[in-house]
Amino acid sequence: MGALADAWAWLTTGANWAGQNGVWNRLGEHLYLSAVCLALACAIALPVALYLGHIGRGGALAVNLSNGGRAVPTLAVLVLLTLTPLGKHGDLPTIIALVLFAVPPLLTNAYIGMREVDAAVVEAARGMGMSGRQLFGRVELPLAYPLIATGLRSAGVQVVATATLAAMAGGGGLGRVITAGFNTYNTPQVVAGAVLVAALALLVEGVLVAAGRLLDPVRRRTVATSAGPGTGLRTGAGAEVRTGAEAAVEPKAV
Repeated sequence: MGALADAWAWLTTGANWAGQNGVWNRLGEHLYLSAVCLALACAIALPVALYLGHIGRGGALAVNLSNGGRAVPTLAVLVLLTLTPLGKHGDLPTIIALVLFAVPPLLTNAYIGMREVDAAVVEAARGMGMSGRQLFGRVELPLAYPLIATGLRSAGVQVVATATLAAMAGGGGLGRVITAGFNTYNTPQVVAGAVLVAALALLVEGVLVAAGRLLDPVRRRTVATSAGPGTGLRTGAGAEVRTGAEAAVEPKAV
């Protein structure tokens, strides 16, 4: 309890939050680095996973390869990249290491979500005349969304927590609060830095959970459908596709 009390005293000291080495500045650096890495990981993993899940080929190999990368510690990758010429380019080694760390959960969850879409729903949608693009956007993607959102939440929390390693390569972020405490043998500062990282990870998870529920296309369509008739998704072939908990494709009178 003494260490926690000392850490609380450190956190409630205004001088520790101001200036270039203050918490606010380090928090901004941490959030920026995490956002860049997560955005890059999504840009790499999601298109590949969604496409492979849609066509149903090659996804198992991609998932196994990405999951194999989890066996390599992120710190080891960061150290190796720092020792290469890439180490001369600021946060680039950290960004690469964190992106590689974030890709597996994004790719795995998105691919599994696409492949677990009810085959009967897919076949019925095709029978109603849906094109491949309509099938992907109006049936497969909404039904796969919960697993995609779970992968995004998992990757986001992991990136925020692991971004503290940026300090090991001379980068910014909340990890600098912890390393500065180690360098000066200031245990309360080390504990305070760890608390800040944990609190930020929990906050990010909460935000992503709320955003995931708000943007859930199945939930939104279910609410819209319950508001009155004719609110289902209308296809070019005159069919209405409902993607609620009991997803089904049924004809609609024209």
